[in-house]
Amino acid sequence: MMNKNIKHPEIEAETFNSENFHNLCEHLAHYDHDLKSVLEAHGYPPMWTRGNTFETLVHIILEQQVSLASALAALQQLKEKTKELTPEQILKLSDDEMRACYVSRQKTIYIRGLAQAIVNGEINLEKIAVMSNDEVRETLIRLKGIGNWTIDVYLMFTLQRTDIFPIGDLAAVNALKRLKKLSPTVTRDEILEITEQWTPFRSVASMILWHYYLSDPRKKTKNHL
Repeated sequence: MMNKNIKHPEIEAETFNSENFHNLCEHLAHYDHDLKSVLEAHGYPPMWTRGNTFETLVHIILEQQVSLASALAALQQLKEKTKELTPEQILKLSDDEMRACYVSRQKTIYIRGLAQAIVNGEINLEKIAVMSNDEVRETLIRLKGIGNWTIDVYLMFTLQRTDIFPIGDLAAVNALKRLKKLSPTVTRDEILEITEQWTPFRSVASMILWHYYLSDPRKKTKNHL
């Protein structure tokens, strides 16, 4: 087990990028032998990123509680239907048109709410990009259908913030349980306490966990990546 709250005078980063990502992986592996074993067996994880766009947030909403393939299929249908996936184009689609794009009634409500918030200026993605993690969460959580998991994925993949652990992500949590050989009855608070040991680089540790999860032939492709 590594020391609590990793700090290193030569590694100070609030965001990760192509220049520091592998270094952050190695830094975590130096302190955590389980993460090191993943890198040794499977190499570095992909540095998953997505653009700061309306389409990205729609994609993350579509990924809630379904397989990656299902979410991507719905996204592609929306893109084909709208020609350009913008808030304005989404608001023009009827319920039947959304349903034909494999979007559920509930997610239609969520996506329209997001689109309307952007159109009326309640949400400005450029301004959100320079907010603190807490400010981003406070801003987005007000929207119906956008909860902590969606915000965690947005913070990690889009804003590339280094210190997020998506506790609502089954793939990350199950990978952690298996890698650390945790009891099936381990609690949410106990899991969060374990992940605190990776602070301030929990996002990078999470990507190593996803890499471990996806490298397992038993994996199930639900939730995001």
